[in-house]
Amino acid sequence: MQGLFTSSATSRLLLVLLGALAAPNPATAANGAQVYQITCAVCHTAGVAGAPKLGDRKAWAPLIEEGQEILTAHGYVGVRGMPAKGGKPDLSIEDFAAAVVHLVNASGGKWGQPDAKGFAAIRAEIVKREKELAGARPK
Repeated sequence: MQGLFTSSATSRLLLVLLGALAAPNPATAANGAQVYQITCAVCHTAGVAGAPKLGDRKAWAPLIEEGQEILTAHGYVGVRGMPAKGGKPDLSIEDFAAAVVHLVNASGGKWGQPDAKGFAAIRAEIVKREKELAGARPK
């Protein structure tokens, strides 16, 4: 039992635990359509405040061209008339990203769910965008 917690074994255990914490939880992001119905449909079905409607390929085309990381991150922090996290403050980035994938794919895109590298890029873009927005606010 004493050899179980050698520095090598402890290091491996820590790496596994850190990897599990950093990786997106597929169970929470499994159903973008459901997240869309609960959080996004109110605005994106009717086009409230200029929100691009689900299935409107023309409206979504320039947004899809922005790329998955940018579109997801900017929507997550709030963009144009859209509040941060679609107005649901407890919405995880994984669930938000799943809803964006659903919206995009129903509107002419062909995106997959982000992997760990994709989520890292989205999180980096969130930080960048939040700094940009903070600098744009009057002091």
